[in-house]
Amino acid sequence: MLSSLSIRDIVLIDKLDLHFSGGMSVLTGETGAGKSILLDSLSLALGGRGDAGLVRHGQDRGQVSAVFDVPMAHPLRALLQENDLEYDADIILRRVQASDGRTRAFVNDQPVSAGLLRQIGAMLVEVHGQHDDRALIDPESHRQLLDSFGGLEGDAEKVGASAKAVRAAEKTLKDHIARIEEARREADYLRSSAEELTTLDPREGEENELALRRQDMMQVEKIAGDLREGFDALDGPASPIPELSSLLRRLERKVDLAPNYLTSVVEAIGGSLDQLEEARGGLEQALRDTDFDPQELEQTEERLFALRAAARKYSVQPDELGKLREQMEGDLSDLDAGEEKLQALEAAVEAARQTYDKLAAALSKKREKAARALEKAVHAELPALKLERARFIINIVSDAEQRGASGIDTVEFWAQTNPGTRPGPMFKVASGGELSRFLLALKVSLADKGSSPTLVFDEIDTGVGGAVAEAIGVRLARLAASVQVLTVTHAPQVAARADGHFLIRKDEVAKDRVATRVTEIAESDRHEEIARMLAGSTITEEARAAARQLMGQGELLL
Repeated sequence: MLSSLSIRDIVLIDKLDLHFSGGMSVLTGETGAGKSILLDSLSLALGGRGDAGLVRHGQDRGQVSAVFDVPMAHPLRALLQENDLEYDADIILRRVQASDGRTRAFVNDQPVSAGLLRQIGAMLVEVHGQHDDRALIDPESHRQLLDSFGGLEGDAEKVGASAKAVRAAEKTLKDHIARIEEARREADYLRSSAEELTTLDPREGEENELALRRQDMMQVEKIAGDLREGFDALDGPASPIPELSSLLRRLERKVDLAPNYLTSVVEAIGGSLDQLEEARGGLEQALRDTDFDPQELEQTEERLFALRAAARKYSVQPDELGKLREQMEGDLSDLDAGEEKLQALEAAVEAARQTYDKLAAALSKKREKAARALEKAVHAELPALKLERARFIINIVSDAEQRGASGIDTVEFWAQTNPGTRPGPMFKVASGGELSRFLLALKVSLADKGSSPTLVFDEIDTGVGGAVAEAIGVRLARLAASVQVLTVTHAPQVAARADGHFLIRKDEVAKDRVATRVTEIAESDRHEEIARMLAGSTITEEARAAARQLMGQGELLL
């Protein structure tokens, strides 16, 4: 329920803090005192359209905060959690309206979009007035109200899930048919391309391996000649090693004859021979390590260029050629086995439709039964509301081929205001006063089903006589046993049955400046305001007595 409402600098309201309780609260006051401003402020907090004209003259901005206490099991808390908003305490909606027309919205002091604020507000409060027929225009809301009245939400969810399954099966079938048709158009191309790629037999990562191998062989090719020339110089016919070895052996035999001259020479030649032999061995090993068949380089290049040419042809990366081949083979397989798979998918669609049709038909029958019960409940309320000659009709049109997420039924509330007139959609054939009374009868019949935790009625008793106002007051009080009811009223019969009473007035706070004030009237003083509503500007003792009588009737009713 709405527990408090704080308004700052909105039109004629400079500062206002209101606290509400459960049950039924009424707001009364002279015409022009500011009741509409109060409702406009509440609407702003609930996500209604902003307007720079709402900001009090001379101020840069105005703001409205509304605090709600709702059960932990209320669906709104799940919505808050989904949007990463605090959800386990009181729910605070705040809207800031700037004088330049811009607005900012907050939920539990976290900024949100105006759209989300509007969605949250709709789950917390419904505002209904004599000319506010939104609840009676949209047939989708009619279906939801009927399902709520009949306890059919679970059945409707099953139908919705079945409708989703039908759409998924139909999409799978449609995609398969499109794929087969595309494959047929490209069958020759697919077959030749798949054969080409099968012959090529590409491997993932092969192109990179070949490129690296080719680069290595090309580098080796550049140094292979020098390596062989060096090896030939040390191991071929012109190699100095044999001559140096022969010279070393001769000198070693004579070193004892002239040790002072030959020892160092023998050591130097021996060291040189060792180094030359080491160099020859190194060159020999290098030749073995770099040995490759020039034909291998040619084959590597041919394979590499073939992969890259295929990648360019099919506009993919070389590593994607294998997957492309698999896709083409899959398309050909679908084409070859398409008829068999098509029949299986068609059977799946038919099975999903049959399941849906069974669930939707059962739901439709239950809706028909619930519709008659709701019609009966509403008709029981109409005579007291001076609509005894009117008929409330729930028009249900079923189309088995429709298969919508909510079933096969279009539900619309109709009315026949007088015998002999043509029935039609309620918002078209009923007057403003009749609409408000039909709506009240509906809300009373639905009680706590399909309603937001707080219902606001804006002067739905306008233009009705005492007996009708009395009936409206009785029904609002009955409705307040299930949900919180706030009503703006000029009817003393309605005000007398309230649990809380707020007086709206316009006070002069400075020269040429007025402000709207709202005061909660103590229970002991309420009869004086009701007497004013009965008598006008001059309150008589007779009016006070009538007020006490009305309040006594209300207490007996409660």
